[in-house]
Amino acid sequence: MAFEITETFFDNLTTLIENKDDKAISKLFAEVHYADIAEVLDEVNFDEAIYIIKLLDSEKTSEILTELDEDIREKILENLSAKEIAEEVEEMDSDDAADIIGELSEDRQERVIRALDDDELAADIKELLSYEDESAGSLMAKELVKVYETWTVAGCMRRIRGQAKDVTRVHSIYVVDKEDKLVGRLSLKDLIIAKSDQKIAEIAKSKVDAVHVDMDDEEVAKVMAKYDLEAVPVVDDNNVLLGRITIDDIVDVLREEAERDYQMAAGLTQDVDSDDSILELTKARLPWLFLGLVGGIGAFLIMEGFHGVFSKYAALFFFTPLIAAMAGNVGVQSSAIIVQGLANDDVKGSINSRLLKEMLLALLNGFILAIFLLLFVWIIKGEIYLALAVSVSLVAVIVVAGLIGTFVPLFLNKRGIDPAIATGPFITTSNDIFGILIYFLIAKMILGI
Repeated sequence: MAFEITETFFDNLTTLIENKDDKAISKLFAEVHYADIAEVLDEVNFDEAIYIIKLLDSEKTSEILTELDEDIREKILENLSAKEIAEEVEEMDSDDAADIIGELSEDRQERVIRALDDDELAADIKELLSYEDESAGSLMAKELVKVYETWTVAGCMRRIRGQAKDVTRVHSIYVVDKEDKLVGRLSLKDLIIAKSDQKIAEIAKSKVDAVHVDMDDEEVAKVMAKYDLEAVPVVDDNNVLLGRITIDDIVDVLREEAERDYQMAAGLTQDVDSDDSILELTKARLPWLFLGLVGGIGAFLIMEGFHGVFSKYAALFFFTPLIAAMAGNVGVQSSAIIVQGLANDDVKGSINSRLLKEMLLALLNGFILAIFLLLFVWIIKGEIYLALAVSVSLVAVIVVAGLIGTFVPLFLNKRGIDPAIATGPFITTSNDIFGILIYFLIAKMILGI
């Protein structure tokens, strides 16, 4: 049965902490998964979270720390000594340990690394911290099972037992030459069915998908998704095996990227959540809100410039929200499809071919909608020229909005800018302004004002 966090559970936990009943608290969390404990710590107050963390053993708390919300973890780490943090990270895989230590100040990083009893882990962490953020190097773990091509199967099995104890999950066994260059891979099945006196070079598969240590983490995710990999080895310029990246790390990358894109599409300029301070939330929201304000002022100035049109055909004013809404909706639809395609690496070919396809699609959609609008305006207002002006404007606006929604994310992507920025207020505001301008220009020509 899944662990359930209830109000009764929290009341019981609070009572136990107030009574300092350490034995009962330890028993309470004994069979609880570390991810559930992390959820509990996110909900209790800070002093209670520290109390629980210091009570549980390092093997469990090391897992809990990796699951905690970053802000909560930061506060907890601030209240732990360098030695206490070192004890926690010594229970972690090298990639998780580097992530935790990387959140500390440079001074505390050095003190924690010096406090580590495991010199090999200390060296691994230093290496991992040296790689650029959001690169394969910063994502990889040093723990893996590595064998040399000159070994026999029997000798390989003996050595693997020694290596595997430090590896949480053995996805593949990597084969290297005497210079530690990656030359192949093995599965456990390959070893089990092979003869004990065979050389590893005879049974290893020479085709092995690997990623470069400097590759962007999103590109790593695409490689693993494309080839359906549970783990991928990481190599340097000389093809020397440095570490491996597992699927759980990639899931974290994809989740974080999805969250960033969603927030950017909603008009947030930085990564925030609901628990952040009012100042941080304001800083994230205000730039796009200001853009919306500028867009509104721009729309006002355009409408002011067509005051004469309004004076003769006041009905045009009432269709302005429709035109602006259609422009914004079409632009967001087009940009969302392109951004999704770019994220999945499905967008191929030239920009011109994409624009042509979008233009034809927009023409078809616009024509269908315009016929309906033409009949509606004609029946309601009884003026064919007014109906034509609004309907033709709608087609033109939809086409332009579709082209902008397609071109902008493609252009941003070519310039190395996250195209997700094009799915939010930027596209909506720009299309509103262009839509209103096109609407009144066409209306003015058709109505002869």
